[in-house]
Amino acid sequence: MVALGGGPQLVALDVDGTLLETGSAISERVVEAVRAAVAAGVHVVVTTGRTLLTTRPVLAELGLVDGHALCSNGAVHIDVAKDEPVAVQTFDPAPAVRALRALFPEMIFAVEKVGIGTWATGSSPGEFSIGEYLLVDHGELSSEPTPRLNGWWPSGSQEEMLRLLRKLHVPEASWVHGEFGPWLTVSRRGVTKGWALERLRAALGIPHNRTLAIGDGHNDREMLAWAGHSVAMGNAVNEIRDLADEVTDDVADDGVAKVLERWYRA
Repeated sequence: MVALGGGPQLVALDVDGTLLETGSAISERVVEAVRAAVAAGVHVVVTTGRTLLTTRPVLAELGLVDGHALCSNGAVHIDVAKDEPVAVQTFDPAPAVRALRALFPEMIFAVEKVGIGTWATGSSPGEFSIGEYLLVDHGELSSEPTPRLNGWWPSGSQEEMLRLLRKLHVPEASWVHGEFGPWLTVSRRGVTKGWALERLRAALGIPHNRTLAIGDGHNDREMLAWAGHSVAMGNAVNEIRDLADEVTDDVADDGVAKVLERWYRA
């Protein structure tokens, strides 16, 4: 495998909607393109909103056995070779839970327990079945720091949720909403995919102009703004398509592979 001249040295790849359609396998062409980049010495960094537990199958499918991965929207940094977190950015979820319950009394919350599973106040659609899933009350859910708090409003719409969220003020935390339905994810203020990638880039000594990021969702905004060259998937939401330097084909048409194949060949 060889890299064509001037190719990226650090490639950040979102998972759902980018590397794969949620619930489906990664296509053979995308796997081959990622492995060609790795064989050429590129730092391929899976950068996702998924937890450590639900990222592991993606790393295995891609054949990534060393390097770095960033989970929970940058809050959990994994050493892939050791298969363990090397940095976890946590926050106290209690103020956010209180503020969100005031706006959305029926909201169902879930917090990540890194490497263990999830504590939740109820069941939500689309939950992954990897790791422990423990039902708890709001007090127990808020009793320990976490890298990620998810909220789902079962009786509302995304539009109404976004309108009400204009009133949300939690100084220690920031939030991002999902692409489909009344979902949001809360993290420690300032912790984003872009923030985590910049820390990693600096530690690896890679020039900013040799970085590439590919994504499709609202939680990819800071990552795409950070990258030396940013690519939105064809299936990305309009705001993300407008932000990126270019738009590739959608996930069903191997958009990631079509970008990487410009530089990396078997």
